[in-house]
Amino acid sequence: MSFIEITQVSKHYGAFQALHDVTLSIPKGEFVTLLGPSGSGKTTLLKVLAGFEPVSSGGVLLEGRDITRVPPEKRNFGLVFQGYALFPHMTVEDNIAYPLRVRRRPRGEIAERVGALLKLVQLDRFAGRKPHELSGGQQQRVALARALVFKPDLLLLDEPMSALDKKLRHDLQEELRAIHRTLGTTFINVTHDQEEAMHMSDRIAVMNQGRVEQFDTAHALYRRPVSRFVAEFVGKSNIFAGRIDRGGGGQLFSGPGFTMPVPDCAQGEALALLRPEDVEIAGQAPMDGRIALPVTVTSSTYSGDRALYTLSPPTGAPILAYGSARSGVHPDGAALFAIFAPENAIVLD
Repeated sequence: MSFIEITQVSKHYGAFQALHDVTLSIPKGEFVTLLGPSGSGKTTLLKVLAGFEPVSSGGVLLEGRDITRVPPEKRNFGLVFQGYALFPHMTVEDNIAYPLRVRRRPRGEIAERVGALLKLVQLDRFAGRKPHELSGGQQQRVALARALVFKPDLLLLDEPMSALDKKLRHDLQEELRAIHRTLGTTFINVTHDQEEAMHMSDRIAVMNQGRVEQFDTAHALYRRPVSRFVAEFVGKSNIFAGRIDRGGGGQLFSGPGFTMPVPDCAQGEALALLRPEDVEIAGQAPMDGRIALPVTVTSSTYSGDRALYTLSPPTGAPILAYGSARSGVHPDGAALFAIFAPENAIVLD
């Protein structure tokens, strides 16, 4: 039995439908991220899970128990908000202790659990400080400790790191992942940041226009996307429009300026995906059977160990490719070849 079972959940706001028959099955202890652009329905789904929004249809089960109509305060879920929502007049220690005091837990238990959480989030030296005396990352850790101190069945995180700078975000991602491994609590995180989702999550639900396009591991989303939306939203991609026909003892995909063999699939119009790291750039075409397209460098973005190139072929859309930058970057206008192996291309449904 799954820990959390979301079954055909739909949500209407008047004529607008924010969620369309969303179904997800989440095991106990998993770190799941709801990933998607603004308006994709991820925050609405989180509010449904928290009990803040009633469903229009469908249901939510917690260990087989229907909690669809259970009010938020009776769900025993922890919440971490984007804006921290700390009490400014309370110390760090009192902020963390607050949920236990509301539940009228014994003083000894409160002291023990608050102390343990302060150590877990590495804030035991700041117990007596007020929120305004802390950095943004420290405030976020206080909010996390407060949401975990009462041992919730589920922790819901609503874009908790969106207001932090990139380095601090990365550091907190590492800490949050370590806390998850230590506690084993089920986490459901909401973000529009694909790197954050891929870095922290056991599985990711990619949402688009109120629907779950794919629910899978980061590796599967990146290497085996089921739709063009997933392919383009999760990582950088090259999408070639073409056609699949039978020929040469198998099936061939004919794209802009090239033809390559593909595994058996439906014939007719199709799309092929190629990730930038699977495209090699060189001054000469190879003789090993790989596809080589003549291209011109349109632009490049240098990032230390490598550069991301935008390449213009004679026909079709621009091609993205990564290249080593150890010996320099190819200048704009350089004539090169974009080279790739057919087995690295993915035919999209």
